[in-house]
Amino acid sequence: MTRRPDPGRLLLMAYVYLVLIFVLAPIVVILPMAFSVPDYLTFPPEGFTLDWFGAFFGNARWMKASVFSLKIAVLTALVTVVVGTMATYALMRGAGWLGSLFQGLLITPIVVPHIALAVALYLFFQRTGLSGTVAGYVMAHAIIAMPFVVFTVAAALSSVDATLEDAAMSCGASRFDAFRLVTLPLILPNVLSGALFAFILSFDEPVISFFLAGIRDKTLPRMMFDNIEQNLTPVIPAIAVLLTGVSIFVLVSAAILRRMAQSRKMPAQDG
Repeated sequence: MTRRPDPGRLLLMAYVYLVLIFVLAPIVVILPMAFSVPDYLTFPPEGFTLDWFGAFFGNARWMKASVFSLKIAVLTALVTVVVGTMATYALMRGAGWLGSLFQGLLITPIVVPHIALAVALYLFFQRTGLSGTVAGYVMAHAIIAMPFVVFTVAAALSSVDATLEDAAMSCGASRFDAFRLVTLPLILPNVLSGALFAFILSFDEPVISFFLAGIRDKTLPRMMFDNIEQNLTPVIPAIAVLLTGVSIFVLVSAAILRRMAQSRKMPAQDG
């Protein structure tokens, strides 16, 4: 007997494919332009060349912006994962409604428009002298990356039995040692996953960087904005190809870390 297709399921699948097309269409259009021969953007691409990648790697200004973005992203990942992990641990192990309140405040940057956050940070950093500095960039990027670290670490901490720490402390360990020796190894894949998300969010962040950039030190997204306005060439799609590759690598790495975390839980649950 032939099973009739479920109209609801077909409608849901059609909706999912439409969303995927909507998300991927800009990428499918822009990426082939990086391999086009003419020195202007054209679609479909004409010919095939890798010269625009060479132009990017051979340009000192592009390289300086890339190194600066890399430095900001690494520092942002380190600061965010340390502060976010400590804050999430304190909020989840602390009892009371204040924990939920502060956890909600930590994830507020997700719902606040980045342009509003960028203007507020620009005005604040102008008064404090942090505008255009490495510390200013790291603080601003850590704010927008914090919710992703909180989410990933909170998910891991919720599955760790708090009585394990109590058992360690009953054997003489301090609270810090119980966290370092018992809890941290169990949540480490999620902590690293949060650090990867913070890194890629900082490395690709364009809006806040646009407001905070100084005259000399500019991030890679800010340099891309400047060139789009003044000298739009296929170097921009070439950079987009590289950034997309980095993002895919980070997402795959984060997925592997989450799989590692799940595989650690399964033997414990079986036991």
